[in-house]
Amino acid sequence: MSAGHLEAAWSQWDGPGLERLRVGESSIEADGVVVGEEDGTCFRVRYVVHCDPRWRTRELIVDPLDGSDPLHLRFDGEGDWRDASGRALPELRGCIDIDLSVTPFTNTLPIRRLDLREGQSSEIAVVYVNVPIMELGTSRQRYTCLERGAGGLYRYEDEWMFRGFTAELPVDGDGLVLDYPGIFRRIS
Repeated sequence: MSAGHLEAAWSQWDGPGLERLRVGESSIEADGVVVGEEDGTCFRVRYVVHCDPRWRTRELIVDPLDGSDPLHLRFDGEGDWRDASGRALPELRGCIDIDLSVTPFTNTLPIRRLDLREGQSSEIAVVYVNVPIMELGTSRQRYTCLERGAGGLYRYEDEWMFRGFTAELPVDGDGLVLDYPGIFRRIS
């Protein structure tokens, strides 16, 4: 990461939508704002992801910026999730990473955490947040490192939530997605 922080922006591949992201360097904290359209409805959302030094999500806040209550999850780093009030969420047990439907940033979390060498692959369990409807679920995903260098190329597969969805994701040296074919494009 560059000195102090990292910034990136993406647009939706087709249609209206834009994201602005800032990631802190000293403590891994991502702060993003997404404005877009889903099924004919415009939305805006702010998310904050706090990670430990090993890139494991420790806290997630997703605020729909419409006056409704934000989604607030805390993770112990070992498989147990709780909501903001401290109530256990056993349906999320075992998930290590998160996947927010409206941002390619959450692909960076397992890419950085797993630190796969070329040819290596890993299957992971994730908490999936369907934004803008703010619906929680779980999914099993696989990341395979196809190339490593100044950036890299990763194959992302989701056999569970999206029934065989696959994408090849080029990333920069910080592990941020450059293009997510058909979904997002990096614009800065």
